[in-house]
Amino acid sequence: MAVPAEEAEPFGSADPARPARRLLLVHAHPDDEAIGTGATMAYYAAAGAGVTLVTCTLGEEGEIHVPALYGLAAAEADQLGGYRIAELAAACAALGVRDHRFLGGAGRYRDSGMMGLPTNDHPRAFWRADLDEAAGHLVEIMREVRPQVLVTYDPNGFYGHPDHIQAHRVAMRAAELAAAEGFGPDKIYWTAMPRSVLEAGLVAFADAADNPFAGTEQADDLPFGTPDEEIAARIDGTDQHAAKEAAMRAHATQIPDNSWLYSIASNFGGEFMGVEYYTLAVGSRGPGAGPYGWEDDLFAGLPVGDADPSGPVPAGDAPAAVAPTPPSGTPAEAGAR
Repeated sequence: MAVPAEEAEPFGSADPARPARRLLLVHAHPDDEAIGTGATMAYYAAAGAGVTLVTCTLGEEGEIHVPALYGLAAAEADQLGGYRIAELAAACAALGVRDHRFLGGAGRYRDSGMMGLPTNDHPRAFWRADLDEAAGHLVEIMREVRPQVLVTYDPNGFYGHPDHIQAHRVAMRAAELAAAEGFGPDKIYWTAMPRSVLEAGLVAFADAADNPFAGTEQADDLPFGTPDEEIAARIDGTDQHAAKEAAMRAHATQIPDNSWLYSIASNFGGEFMGVEYYTLAVGSRGPGAGPYGWEDDLFAGLPVGDADPSGPVPAGDAPAAVAPTPPSGTPAEAGAR
């Protein structure tokens, strides 16, 4: 069953059983971890690495895609955040991740909503958080976990959401403060999508039902996309694509069963769900392959031991998720954040 955040078993610096490889991911809302880095998290968890997820808000302002739960919305009972804690616990279980924290504790920072909305000015909005105070909470987690690798968003938060931008700022400031004390991460990666993958997607998805790129003529028209030569790592988690999909399905309030994500995944399989890309913001690139020398391991070049030569265990062997069961019936469009 899912492991609630307060019952997780973190691996501190004093733990003699601490994994040799330790990965810390900082995300803005519940579901961001599954959509953006789910395959990576499942890959490293299955391979025996320590994976710690820090989520900065409860996602209170998310759009609800389960009609019977509309009353949980911020403008109604304002109970969505609590419900999403259970969804996130189930998602972590699906990915095999046992160490999850909320930045500053659950509810310390509130979902700010999309850029320019009045919700940006809520007193607890993460967008308004004092940078050093928020970073201080993350430094304490770094002090305990001692990650060699940190993953977060680029300065634009991948697509411009204020909480994603703030998560980037907090993660980078925390890494700076931790480094000053001698335990900063050796490498920092930002989530990315290669321009070539976007261009291929425009072609491949052109005739797909619920085409997410409908009306987009070229990759440059999208608010994200990184030149291939700037990509540093390509993590092949195709064997974990089922775990990633299970984690996404755990976030049922945000990603309905008939989302285009699932319909396209059924047509394009594990590569669509299982391959994730990163740029390297801090640290030295390890050995890679292909025309741009993309790494296939976020720990490449670090003296922390090689990955299990037998590879990660199959995704089907990951702990089963126990997601909250929402009432049936969801609208067609997806709006997960």
